[in-house]
Amino acid sequence: MARKYFGTDGIRGRANGVITPELALKVGQAAGLVFQRGDHRHRVVIGKDTRLSGYMIETALIAGFTSVGMDVLQLGPVPTPAVAMLTRSMRADIGVMISASHNAFEDNGIKLFGPDGFKLNDAIEGEIEELIDAELHTRLAGSADLGRAKRIESVHARYIEFAKRTLPRHVTLDGLRVVVDCANGAAYRVAPETLWELGAEVIAIGTEPDGFNINRDVGSTAPAALVAKVRERRADIGIALDGDADRVLIVDEKGHVVDGDQLMAVVARSWQEDERLTQPGLVATIMSNLGLERFLGGLGLTLARTAVGDRYVLEHMREHGYNLGGEQSGHIIMSDYTTTGDGLVAALQLLSVVQRQGRPVSEVCHCFDPLPQILKNVRYRTGQPLSQDSVVSAIAQARARLGNGGRLVIRPSGTEPVIRVMAEGDDRGLVNEVVDEVVEAVTRVAA
Repeated sequence: MARKYFGTDGIRGRANGVITPELALKVGQAAGLVFQRGDHRHRVVIGKDTRLSGYMIETALIAGFTSVGMDVLQLGPVPTPAVAMLTRSMRADIGVMISASHNAFEDNGIKLFGPDGFKLNDAIEGEIEELIDAELHTRLAGSADLGRAKRIESVHARYIEFAKRTLPRHVTLDGLRVVVDCANGAAYRVAPETLWELGAEVIAIGTEPDGFNINRDVGSTAPAALVAKVRERRADIGIALDGDADRVLIVDEKGHVVDGDQLMAVVARSWQEDERLTQPGLVATIMSNLGLERFLGGLGLTLARTAVGDRYVLEHMREHGYNLGGEQSGHIIMSDYTTTGDGLVAALQLLSVVQRQGRPVSEVCHCFDPLPQILKNVRYRTGQPLSQDSVVSAIAQARARLGNGGRLVIRPSGTEPVIRVMAEGDDRGLVNEVVDEVVEAVTRVAA
């Protein structure tokens, strides 16, 4: 059944358009009621990134949660994985992250975590959706049972210590010059501090948030600034986080961008050598490059693919016992440490491999030559473009042309009205042709 509010990563949309104070209030009430289980005093932790609208949404969520009797612990600007970690650490019944991740400041979102620190499954999100649209005035707390709200201090120190402990105590980053781009987002304080405490020489950019500049020409979706700074300062590595720091991209010492597929390959090979993989392979999405699959095959490892979205990667990991997974976009999940993608922890794992091998990042991170891969987006207004006969026919013809030498992936975005068309294969010219043909077919019916 189609969901009204939740997409692939929580609820997301234009602030004061889709994400209104009224909606946030109802989400707080609905989620609070769903997670009131038992007679104990219930609590929720709320973190946010640096968007201007975070103040408005946080206040409305607090009103919603306290109105159904839940106590609120405010974390302030912290990475999404810090919220997941602190939900468990502080014995909270639910965790909330206010963020639209890599989107521009005009958007915002609400991500929810259960008491175990994991994102909610579809069934629980369905329960919350039903309550959002229900009349709840009879279920509000009595005057003496309303919740309280308070701000928690030392949150940053807790997360920094957690991130550092994902490395063996003897591992330091001494001798490494690191440029870190925090996207003017949630990690603008904790990421540079963590790297510095581990011994790196740190050059930080994207650390001056003003409410409007999150992800603007910085961060993992706009790596040009990081590339330029790495070259300018002759750094050993560049680390680009996104607005809520649950994803990461790497720039090597030559200024070349390294995506999540190469990063997963590095970690998979390292963990295989150390006998740390709980299954002989890793989990990624349908968007990961075929080159990664072939590389893993050469190591005797498998690549299990899921739908796009780190929550689906994680669900497969939990169900089948994997401890490594992620997305090409840089969501890397290492379940030995975290319950969600953590850009900083993933970068630290890579840095530990670089230090151990004593080789440049460009060598460590070149595990395979990616196959030519083309991704184009087609925006649409209404309807279901992919169900049109002309589009179905174009997709079938494109797949036939690629044959066994490539892949074609067509999917609607879970966060915006966009159809994503991706193809990859050994023949770049053919890949370009089939993508253009499908894009043209979708455009004709989507206009």
